Amino acid sequence: MKTKILNRIKKEKTETALLFRSIPAIVVSLFVVSVICMNLLANKTLVQTEVIALDGGILISWLSFLCMDIITKYFGPKASNKVAILASGINVLTCLIFYIAAIIPSNAGDYSVLNGIWGGTWFILLGSTVAFLISALINNFLNWFIGKAFRRDPHGKLAYITRCYVSTFVGQFLDNLIFSVIVFMLFAPIYWDGFCWTFLQCTMCALTGAVAELIMEVLFSPTGYSIVQKWREQKVGEAYLNYIHGGKT
Repeated sequence: MKTKILNRIKKEKTETALLFRSIPAIVVSLFVVSVICMNLLANKTLVQTEVIALDGGILISWLSFLCMDIITKYFGPKASNKVAILASGINVLTCLIFYIAAIIPSNAGDYSVLNGIWGGTWFILLGSTVAFLISALINNFLNWFIGKAFRRDPHGKLAYITRCYVSTFVGQFLDNLIFSVIVFMLFAPIYWDGFCWTFLQCTMCALTGAVAELIMEVLFSPTGYSIVQKWREQKVGEAYLNYIHGGKT
């Protein structure tokens, strides 16, 4: 039993090392930056009415899901999940560094506004991390599952856009809903002097955000499809693909 566990750990380490050597750096970089920006932008409510409320994270979250869709299509859902965990870990580390910088006193000027942004809010970080990881997991496996239905032409444009559109809408809706409920219904009333969103606002935020981000997915899906096709032509990540399933994408 112990030998099996050690062999499994060794296999996972080898597989993960191959993965991060295989995914083009620009995609991973954009993914990580988008996750960090989502966390920062979520501190600001852009719109709030009786029915709908939107935070600033909606401006960049579509990029995270676009990157996940590309990675899932080419490398598989497990690979995309690992990149999502990496991005979340880097986001937490970044927030910690920002917090340390914010609490260090300085007599060079008034940095109260900047410190307020850098210092962040712990429950926003908690909410964004939990929401992102859950929605990423669902998005990636839903994307992969839908792709399995296109047996005749799994690499065609119709297969790509169908799996991306459906998984992005569902994933974005859950991401927005989970985040909104955790932050604006559970913690905001306690720590923000009674400020809060209603469940209707959270639901409409999730729905409106999912629609807006789906539109961005529609606009940029041709770019995503083109990237995947070029990776196939250039045999990107061939060592990793051969290691896990004989080069099939």
